[in-house]
Amino acid sequence: MQDRIIEFIMHGIVLLTAFPVHECAHALAAHWLGDDTAKNQGRISLNPLRHLDLFGTVFMLLAGFGWAKPVPINANNFKNRKVGMAVSSLAGPLSNVLMSYVSIVICKILTYSSYGNSYVNALADVFWYATILNLGLAVFNLLPVPPLDGSRIFNLVLPEKLYFKVMKYENIIFGILFLSIWLGFLDKPLYFLQQQAFGLMNRLSIWVDILMIRGM
Repeated sequence: MQDRIIEFIMHGIVLLTAFPVHECAHALAAHWLGDDTAKNQGRISLNPLRHLDLFGTVFMLLAGFGWAKPVPINANNFKNRKVGMAVSSLAGPLSNVLMSYVSIVICKILTYSSYGNSYVNALADVFWYATILNLGLAVFNLLPVPPLDGSRIFNLVLPEKLYFKVMKYENIIFGILFLSIWLGFLDKPLYFLQQQAFGLMNRLSIWVDILMIRGM
């Protein structure tokens, strides 16, 4: 029961942090590239209420899988449509990767500094979960499957006509994707990718281990 409560709380933290940052990054990147569609709708914001979707929120809290409201982007406002869509799409997962990196750095600092303090250890656990969940969100969104961000990044190497033919069936593909996740078909592939990403994150933050051990 206690583990379930902790899991529920962590999913709530993701909703209030990772999702807003992810969607805000999309909107901000699009704005920098010349499209103010999202900006005009108030989506360049870290306010969760501007980004959360009702059903996506419920599923995230109960099942650990959810979604936010898509950021509206008009590719016609970009100088290069394909590049503009790819960069603005990449901004979301990249923001979660950066959040994951900051989280693992803080987690390591707190762990080395806790000296058995249960409150500090509990806080370190929060950042540990934040590391894992942000990485999971980034890895999932980089899958080259519509309507995920990875599909728009993949568009860089996909002929435009073929891409838009695929996008016609975006809702059907999303339904199949949702069902695959619900039934657990993607658990092992996603877990493998997440573990590889975590290993890289751990290696990139090894400087924290070195500094903290030297200072002890």
